[in-house]
Amino acid sequence: MRGSVVARTALTALVAVAAVGCGSEIPGDLVVEGTAPPTPYSGPLHIAGKPWDEEKDDRSELIDSGAAARALECDGEIYSAGGSEPWSEGDGGETPEEGLNAYFEIEQPDVPHEGYRVEREEGGRVLYSYDVGGRTKVAVIVAENGKNRPGWGPETSASCDPAELPASFTDAKEYEIWTDRNGKRVSVNVISSSVGPAHCDWQEAHFLELGEGKDRRLYARDPHDVLGEDMLEAPYREDVTPPADAEDTGYRLGDWRLWLTDAKDTAYVRTPDGVEAWPRVKQGMACA
Repeated sequence: MRGSVVARTALTALVAVAAVGCGSEIPGDLVVEGTAPPTPYSGPLHIAGKPWDEEKDDRSELIDSGAAARALECDGEIYSAGGSEPWSEGDGGETPEEGLNAYFEIEQPDVPHEGYRVEREEGGRVLYSYDVGGRTKVAVIVAENGKNRPGWGPETSASCDPAELPASFTDAKEYEIWTDRNGKRVSVNVISSSVGPAHCDWQEAHFLELGEGKDRRLYARDPHDVLGEDMLEAPYREDVTPPADAEDTGYRLGDWRLWLTDAKDTAYVRTPDGVEAWPRVKQGMACA
C-alpha cells in the first residue's frame, strides 16, 4: 500500500456529474510518455471497494475504496478516493485513453487534466498516474465493459492533497494553499482559505478554514459587511492588538501570517498594515 488516510476540505467545490458526448476529443497532452517512478505500483488493479459511511466521519475507511487509492505515493494523507458512477452506452471510450478522457468528462474531478502516464496494464484494466517529482499524486484505473459501464471508462480514482500538486495547477483554483514557517505547502485539510462565492455576492469577503470534521473551524474576513452580523459570532475588526496569549501558528499566505489563541474563537491575521481579527462563522451558515 502506497497511501494512508483520506481527507477532504469543506472549501473544495463538490464534484459535478456530467454526461460525456459521443466522440469527445482527447487533448493531445492528456497522456504522455513520462518516466516510471522508482517504485512502480505492483498491487492488484481491482479491489472490491467498500461504501463509505459519511456519518461515521472515519475517513480511514476510504483506503478500502478501490485499487487506485493504493497506487498513490502521498507525502501526507490521501485527499480523495472512490469508485465511479455508472454511465450510458456511448459515454465510455473505445480505447483505454478514451476511457481516461471519459473520467474527466463524466466526473469533472478537481485534479490536473493533462500529463498522465500509463503505469500498469493488466486484465482489461489500465492504471494511469499523474506524478510529481517521480511520485504518484493522482491515480485513475480505467476498465473495459464493467457492470453498467459500457466501453472503457473510470473504475476507481484517487488523489493526494492539493498541496502536493504543482502550484501551476492549484494557483488557478478557488482554494488557497498556505505554507508553514519553513515555506512548505500545508494540507488543505489543515488550513485553507478562499474568496467568498460570487453567486452569493460574497466575493468581497474571505474565508479561512482550519481542520475538518468535528474539529473544523471557519472564520471570515468581512471588511465590507457583505455577510451580515447574523452570520458571524462577532464583528470583523481591521486594526486590533492581539491578546497576550495569541501565538504565531507559522502558517503563511503571501504577506498574511496567522496567529491564534488556545480558544481559537478568532483568527488574528497579521498583514503589512496591521492585525485583523477574523471572527468565526456561526455553525450551519453557508452559501446556498
